[in-house]
Amino acid sequence: MNALFIIAGLMAVAGVLGVILAKPPVYQVMSTVFAFLGLAALYLSLQSEFLAVIQLIVYGGAIMILFLFVITLLTARRDPVEKDAGQLTRPKLIGYAVGGALLVMLAIVGLFGGEGRIGWTQVPADFGQVKAFGYKLLTTNVFPFEILAFILMVAVIGVMLLVGRHRA
Repeated sequence: MNALFIIAGLMAVAGVLGVILAKPPVYQVMSTVFAFLGLAALYLSLQSEFLAVIQLIVYGGAIMILFLFVITLLTARRDPVEKDAGQLTRPKLIGYAVGGALLVMLAIVGLFGGEGRIGWTQVPADFGQVKAFGYKLLTTNVFPFEILAFILMVAVIGVMLLVGRHRA
């Protein structure tokens, strides 16, 4: 493994940990952007410049701006969003338990997994090229892509309706 891959992986993991551990939603969004930067650097380490740029423009730019817009609308009220900010409630306890269990399982697989038995697969020659990416997006993955766009649109409309009800 080269140094770029290790540094990019650590950036992505640090960004995801920032999303999990940060309290204000704006900090969580900025940590997500940091994780997206790490993912773009991982694409660069695979010699996929197009996917790296698209990762930064689409996700780091457009989607995160949309999330910031929604967060701004949600936190526009005067009362705090979380009323039990310092308390350990049952859903938080369940979430911490599930997250800890997943972390333990990942550590076990990482330490004792059968890495020697499974050979590394080679990256296909057309990985990250515009032609292959466009073909996969517009043939195989067009339905999930459109469903995701619809879900984001419904979420934004729902937030705007909810914020409008609280102000009235």
